[in-house]
Amino acid sequence: MASTMHVKKGDEVVVIAGNDLGQKGKVLRLLANEGRVVVEGINVRVKHLRKTQANPQGGRVEREMPIAASNVLLWSDKAKKGVRTRTETVDGKKVRVGIPCGTKFD
Repeated sequence: MASTMHVKKGDEVVVIAGNDLGQKGKVLRLLANEGRVVVEGINVRVKHLRKTQANPQGGRVEREMPIAASNVLLWSDKAKKGVRTRTETVDGKKVRVGIPCGTKFD
């Protein structure tokens, strides 16, 4: 079920629920079909790598795992907090606007 997301790749977001509550990071990837996002430095897990010819040592790497998009809000420097957004049309283009502060994103 692909739907539009309230965040885009590269957006600065703040986590509003879960283990990383209150932390900020940049959106690295969107998984729109699943309704999830990967945020830099958030929900970091250890992934075990199998030994391969390219990586003969194998080992463990820390990797950001997806979290639900509903658990993040766009960060507004003006409001100094995460804000919900609405869309407005400005000069024929859709623009996301922070509800409490009026900050324009994009």
